[in-house]
Amino acid sequence: MTITEENTNEGKKSLSFVEQFVEEDLAAKKNNGRIQTRFPPEPNGYLHIGHAKAICMDFGVAENYHGVCNLRFDDTNPSKENNEYVENILQDIQWLGFHWGKVFYASDYFEKLHDFAIWLIKQGLAYVDEQTSEQIAAQKGTPTTPGIASPYRDRPIEENLKLFQQMNTPEAVEGSMVLRAKLDMANANMHFRDPIIYRIIQTPHHRTGTKWHCYPMYDFAHGQSDYFEGVTHSICTLEFVPHRPLYDKFIDLLKEMDGTAEQGLNDFRPRQIEFNRLNLTYTVMSKRKLHALVDEHLVAGWDDPRMPTLCGMRRRGYSPESIRKFIDSIGYTKFDALNDVALLEAAVRDDLNKRAIRVSAVVDPVKLVLTNYPEGQTEEMVAVNNPENEADGTHTITFSRNLWIERDDFMEDAPKKFFRLSPGKEVRLKNAYIIKCTVCTKDAEGNITEIQAEYDPTSRSGMEGSNRKVKGTLHWVSADHCHQAEVREYDRLFSVENPSAEDRDFREMLNPASLQVRQTCYVEDYAAGMKPGNYLQFQRIGYFMADLDSTADHLVFNKTVGLKDAWAKQSSKQSS
Repeated sequence: MTITEENTNEGKKSLSFVEQFVEEDLAAKKNNGRIQTRFPPEPNGYLHIGHAKAICMDFGVAENYHGVCNLRFDDTNPSKENNEYVENILQDIQWLGFHWGKVFYASDYFEKLHDFAIWLIKQGLAYVDEQTSEQIAAQKGTPTTPGIASPYRDRPIEENLKLFQQMNTPEAVEGSMVLRAKLDMANANMHFRDPIIYRIIQTPHHRTGTKWHCYPMYDFAHGQSDYFEGVTHSICTLEFVPHRPLYDKFIDLLKEMDGTAEQGLNDFRPRQIEFNRLNLTYTVMSKRKLHALVDEHLVAGWDDPRMPTLCGMRRRGYSPESIRKFIDSIGYTKFDALNDVALLEAAVRDDLNKRAIRVSAVVDPVKLVLTNYPEGQTEEMVAVNNPENEADGTHTITFSRNLWIERDDFMEDAPKKFFRLSPGKEVRLKNAYIIKCTVCTKDAEGNITEIQAEYDPTSRSGMEGSNRKVKGTLHWVSADHCHQAEVREYDRLFSVENPSAEDRDFREMLNPASLQVRQTCYVEDYAAGMKPGNYLQFQRIGYFMADLDSTADHLVFNKTVGLKDAWAKQSSKQSS
């Protein structure tokens, strides 16, 4: 079952398997009935929609069960982390609509973790290994063959303590030594084969500077940090299933060190629960690949609207509500799946339909002249801002003799079922008059340069007797009362459905047509005043948002998503 499935007998949503585990623990009065989760991002990049799924679960469980979700930055690798990523993670979580209890850092526990490592050495449970990473990897064995013990595995405790101290000096050479836990080189779980728990990194840390020169590995820091903070449920993705026994083992040893190993149900031991990751078609989620896209200028930055990052989606015009609705709709399971990005776009389309302000814009313009409309005359037509929400009110749009309409809305030799403008046919101009095309003008190459038509002065929308029916309604902007704008239209960033599954360089699969820029578009005056963060619908075209690059002198709009799924139509044509 997923979080979105309805229970028809009770009339409420069914619980996800994660929530079922939480309720089991509450019923058993584990942890004194307390619920505490955490979201633990590493500040080595920007959050993407895969992180949003974890955010919704971590914060959602805390909200649903009157607990608290804290934010903890996993800052154990200073060579890849900085404050820029920290600040953007904070911003993205708030944009999604969630609020943390407290902010922690793994670096808050460096002293405690270092003390724990020393205790392990003194117990004969950790040793310093001076082999290369390649030698250590080769000695690990395979899932079906046991590993080979390091020649340094039985070093004397005092020698290990001395070498571990040397690891935390400015003179220590990266890669020359690591500290390994002495566990079980024959264990079927490869993570138990004397895992590395500390390594030397000489890059200054974004919080602690040059105080430390060796840093804990993720598997050594993560569970202990959960324990230090009192986390009750450590919710993570499926790749951490094989890590769970090691997670529990280190907590067992930590509890042995602090003398709390026998506390029972209320020992505040975190329970690790794993769910499936979010994977999208035509998308990559790997931070390494996303870094490459940015660093190699294959995209315009982390917030490029083609990126799966939350800041990219925000810039493109996605609403946080639509992302949360999409995540809720796909649910949480124990099986990895590839989700169609069209489902995300459908959730965005559905949400924006309720909140977007309707404006007039022409992205591929052709001039329309109403030859019988008085020159110099203008009228203010009333336009409804959002038919889905009366409270959004109305605005006015100026009507005049010279207009812009979409080039696709005119056809000189039109088929019978073409209900837009063509010679001799009538259409209604939205919120305005019925017009009849009389003639069109072409250039030397045969391109339409101007359309002429006559308007019916008795047919103005809302005018008594103006309910004469025509089959087509076109949007327009006044050529003398509009603003030129740049419109950026986006397609899939990758040209193959599952680029992560392909056995070739992901750069080869980039879609060269993922960004199309239109420079000669026109928007009505009301739209020109919109800012980033204002959700818009260009009538009959799609949903848009002003870009961060937009200025009063150079308007720029991003196309968020079309009014319909163009990819579904394309796939249908190909299959037929």
